Amino acid sequence: MPQGEIEIQDFGPDHIEGAVALSRQEKWPHRPQDWQMALQLSSGAVALDDEGRVTGTILVTPYGMDCAMINMVIVDRNVRGKGLGRRLMDQALALAGDRPLRLVATTDGMPLYEKLGFVPSGTILQHQGTVAQLGAPDGVEAARMDDLWDIKALDRDAYGADREALIDALAEHGQLAVIRRNGAIEAYAAIRPFGRGEVIGPVIAGSAADARALISFFAAPRPGAFLRVDTDSRTGIASWLEDIGLAHAGGGVAMDRPPRAGSEQARPKVYALANQALG
Repeated sequence: MPQGEIEIQDFGPDHIEGAVALSRQEKWPHRPQDWQMALQLSSGAVALDDEGRVTGTILVTPYGMDCAMINMVIVDRNVRGKGLGRRLMDQALALAGDRPLRLVATTDGMPLYEKLGFVPSGTILQHQGTVAQLGAPDGVEAARMDDLWDIKALDRDAYGADREALIDALAEHGQLAVIRRNGAIEAYAAIRPFGRGEVIGPVIAGSAADARALISFFAAPRPGAFLRVDTDSRTGIASWLEDIGLAHAGGGVAMDRPPRAGSEQARPKVYALANQALG
């Protein structure tokens, strides 16, 4: 490869070390294990300079043929302004095929995404911090392995896409909890190790009260632990998250291509994302 040229390749396990270094440059908290889980669920592309250093990344996480999340979009600060972000997005669009696309945009990324036809659909609030002492909620229990089919069906109703592979990964790497009434699962949530501590999400519930109960189920036995929850500003739980010690610490703009019909969710509802990358 000629000196100074940047090559685009398929993202593979050998690129994770370089991807971690690139995400640390952006002050993202992702550990190698977090990149590995994202790659387990995704395909993607990586940009390499003439010395083999990772200078850009992008992943595409498909949820069946229903939609795909574009995520982990990073371009090294030293090579910005040379069209590399557009090249990576072109690779992602090709990988996604005909699927509707979703992403959570940073301020820097929004102009490119808008040029590519993405439109804003909401505001994602990242809440994180040292959780306060909480009482254990009533009516929440740890999920059983034979609950996974019902959890996947509930998630599909709320998210509007088939996320079976994601839920299997959450069960493998973390814990699931459910609210069961009259023998039926009405709400669920997950927690897994991530970044500086653990992330709670997805949280799928029919009411804010159930969403708070699910989050409390995981937070109550972890006083003083570092937790993160990514929520849409319209869910109404952001102020409560701050009350329990999870301060607003940034976020992004949810964007879709094409726009989704109808902005209001029916019950059940997504009260927290798996995280900003995975939706």
